[in-house]
Amino acid sequence: MRILFATGNENKIIEAREVLEPLNHSVEGLVIDGQRPDFDEPKHLGLTAVAQAKIEQALALIQGTSHEGSAILVEDSGIFLDAFPEWPGAESSDVEQKLGLKGIIEKVNEAGDRGAEYRAVAILSDGTNHWQSDGVCRGTISTELRGTHGFGYDPIFIPEAGDGRTFGELESHYKNEVSHRKQAMEALARLLNPPSK
Repeated sequence: MRILFATGNENKIIEAREVLEPLNHSVEGLVIDGQRPDFDEPKHLGLTAVAQAKIEQALALIQGTSHEGSAILVEDSGIFLDAFPEWPGAESSDVEQKLGLKGIIEKVNEAGDRGAEYRAVAILSDGTNHWQSDGVCRGTISTELRGTHGFGYDPIFIPEAGDGRTFGELESHYKNEVSHRKQAMEALARLLNPPSK
């Protein structure tokens, strides 16, 4: 299957290729008229609503183009702080820009609950068939910024399935092994190629 990933993040495309190409699916970025499309995202409705909105918009964009008939992949993710139910979630990047990572640490310190998790929602559609999967990576928020790898909340997120380092301190290949996005992609792969009984 030819899969067009509607994202501007090349790292997400590489991660999707690692999981889906061994199953004989090709993965490339969605480019229309030389541009990666922008989408309207109803962030206030949550990750799943954002992913559904993006898949609908992307499928509409490829109608009548050379991409028509290809499958579209979208993924949306965010961090969720246990002390603040469902927040920041789909608005994670906006909250990070507004408060900064030090501001997030302060809020977590005040609340007294360091628990957090990254969540991802992936949707794949060829216009007729529709597959959806989720991924979760549990962890805690650190007391200070640590590391320069990754992006977003990575310098303050310590995954449970790690050795005490933040995502910002982990090499990308190790982070990718335990990430929420990798889990969502692997779940998607199982839906596309279920194990034989």
